Amino acid sequence: MLDYNIEAAVYDTTRGGVPRAEAAAHAVLGLIPPTARTVLDIGCGTGLVSERIALGRPGLRVIGADSSPGMARMAHQRIDAVALADVRRLPLAGSSVDAVTAVWLLHLLRSDGAVGDVVAEAARVLGPGGVFVTTVDKDAGHDVGSDIDELFAPYLTSEPPDGAEKVGGHAERYGLEQAGEARFAGRGQGRSPLTTARAVRQGKYASRLALPGNAAERLAMRLTGLPEPDRPRPDPAYRLLAFRRA
Repeated sequence: MLDYNIEAAVYDTTRGGVPRAEAAAHAVLGLIPPTARTVLDIGCGTGLVSERIALGRPGLRVIGADSSPGMARMAHQRIDAVALADVRRLPLAGSSVDAVTAVWLLHLLRSDGAVGDVVAEAARVLGPGGVFVTTVDKDAGHDVGSDIDELFAPYLTSEPPDGAEKVGGHAERYGLEQAGEARFAGRGQGRSPLTTARAVRQGKYASRLALPGNAAERLAMRLTGLPEPDRPRPDPAYRLLAFRRA
């Protein structure tokens, strides 16, 4: 697993920066009702997406929450209010916000139960008519149909925790009904075989790939042997789902 306190310093520059954040924020705002006044962005990371959500709709108050002190410190430079908190136990009262967003969060959780806990907390803090907007099936959006994807296929974990059906099941259990969806491009995230091989060696695919023993090194070597290893492949495409509280 990544140490997000360390990763905070380079997170934005290595993951598409402002263009990616703007694409995500635009898609998120399309699923948040125009009457919303307060948004809680859980797993907000450096706050770059949170900031873009706020800039995209003046008058909307955006609050961040993240469990990493390093990430929370950076987010606080971009938005006014950031809670250092486990997003499964939010320090907010029930029915206190109009929307909860979770962009690139659920895929990091290690169990179906943990995803359920996050969805339960989102439902708890949402007011009537509020929406929970989250990315789902994140890994499926990466390198689809590319030569990198073909090499990854034998190592993929069988059931990612952020599968749309799983997340939808949790939402229904906690009184949320699906209310919309959107897709957006991960701008600037098209990765090359060389950068992917480096990430594999650094253990950055722990939530996506099962790489026992020396499998990581074998996979990295195969990646570096692909044609045009320094050429970035197409940007990933991400999927958002919105769930409304009755």
